[in-house]
Amino acid sequence: MERTAGAGGVAGKVMSMREAVAAFVRDGDTVSLEGFTHLIPTAAGHEIIRQGRRDLTVVRMTADIVVDQMLAAGCVTRLVSSFVGNSSAGSLGELRRRIEHADPEPLAFEEYSHYGMVCRYLAGAQRLPFHPLRSYAGSDLPSVNPGIRKVTSPYPAADGSTEEIYVVPPVHPDVTFIHAQRADRRGNTQIWGLTGVQAEAVYAARKAVVVVEELVADEVIRADPNRTLVPAHAVDAVVLCPRGAHPSFAQGYYDRDNAFYRAWSAISKDPVRLRGWLEEWVYGTADHAAYVAKLGEEFWAGLAVGEAPSGSVDYGRRL
Repeated sequence: MERTAGAGGVAGKVMSMREAVAAFVRDGDTVSLEGFTHLIPTAAGHEIIRQGRRDLTVVRMTADIVVDQMLAAGCVTRLVSSFVGNSSAGSLGELRRRIEHADPEPLAFEEYSHYGMVCRYLAGAQRLPFHPLRSYAGSDLPSVNPGIRKVTSPYPAADGSTEEIYVVPPVHPDVTFIHAQRADRRGNTQIWGLTGVQAEAVYAARKAVVVVEELVADEVIRADPNRTLVPAHAVDAVVLCPRGAHPSFAQGYYDRDNAFYRAWSAISKDPVRLRGWLEEWVYGTADHAAYVAKLGEEFWAGLAVGEAPSGSVDYGRRL
């Protein structure tokens, strides 16, 4: 698989969320939405819902509220994940109905361990045919997922015997969306705090969209180069979308909306209430800016965070 650069040069990389979803998400696509605990690309999921995409395969290590919402909106027919749940605050009603009762229709669910998903992204990013791992020994996951297979190692084990080892296949999303703190207009993207597999998910994909809290000057990125997890050459579009990770948090920008996480179990348990929520908060808002405005500044003030500077580093230069 060969990556192609985003069209239109540097200026063409900066898009609205509406433009990015329209350009890069098609019915039937495999879409990766990655971010671990914070920086979850919720606003991207909402715009996919607004644009009525169908028959998607969603790849997300920790399938959570945004996946539940996309399922309820009828966008997703297949889920590839290693964890499903409402992030320590409850359950995902729509996902449970589909898996446990095929209600209103079944969901194809391809399950891996966390590390199995990491290995799939690594294999995809490195263009490998598979990636080996030992952690499935003793697990029953291989019995329910035919994608987890065994191969004979070409090298002897420590005792000289022949070794069989589990492998997982690569994943190549048609498009990956990640959320990040900041990027420049070229797409050099910086993340701090908890990090996950964002870089691997970007490199594994055919196209990549980075959603950020702020666009910054080139000089800001150059001043702290080791914080750049995703370089410009891997990015096809940059979307400025402040507060686009809500209800998750963005380290240094706003806190986690724990009240919403706690409320979601009751909302998603009732299909009528869940669809009413979608009508009001997703279909009923023109874009994420309208969603943010609807919540109100008093609400956002309650999620404000204080400063905690991380210091500075002298990289040195030639005299």
